[in-house]
Amino acid sequence: MSMNNERRILIMTSVAAEKEAILKGIGQTPSIDVVLAGVGPISAGIQTTKALLTKDYDVVINMGIAGGFQDKAAVGTLVIADEIISGDLGAESPEKFISLDELGFGASTRIKADSELVMHCLTSLKLASVPVQLGHVLTLSTVTGTAETTKSLQDREPDAVAEAMEGYGVALAAQEFGKPVLEIRSISNPIGPRDRFAWRMKEAFATLERASKVIAEVLL
Repeated sequence: MSMNNERRILIMTSVAAEKEAILKGIGQTPSIDVVLAGVGPISAGIQTTKALLTKDYDVVINMGIAGGFQDKAAVGTLVIADEIISGDLGAESPEKFISLDELGFGASTRIKADSELVMHCLTSLKLASVPVQLGHVLTLSTVTGTAETTKSLQDREPDAVAEAMEGYGVALAAQEFGKPVLEIRSISNPIGPRDRFAWRMKEAFATLERASKVIAEVLL
């Protein structure tokens, strides 16, 4: 932890609109830097690594919007990841998808979020009346847009509640630097057949802003 006993926090988010909502929530907080990660796990991993090389952060958080699995994470609610999973890193076979873990290459597609920080944030957000829940969050390079892919992901990862595109890249970089990591997502749309009319961006950004305010208060 930094010498002034106040955590220095790095928040990685993919696009400018997410960054704007987060900054509205945290206000003028010099101990928190909000940095654009770009879209997708590769860009996110690179940009997080670059940020971690510039300052000695105590906590790394990936924040933004995400899709929620229906009946698990409703639009307008918040999700905190207890596990961050690369959902499409592996190999196909005639029988099933084979994850990187199962292939035996000595690498894992699963990164645990810091459990103490997760529970601290979860409790504080509930006390602040922010609708929030805990669950696995998938990182995918291709956003799900069909019922078939949705079912396949749910069958493969029944504890997954949401999907996004950057979490695993951010978490992998944080892990390499020995930093605790969180992924916090505001649900903007249901996962399934692509339907832009079902997206609720305004509500998702409002929830992201409210959550950012709480996070800034409880983690510093």
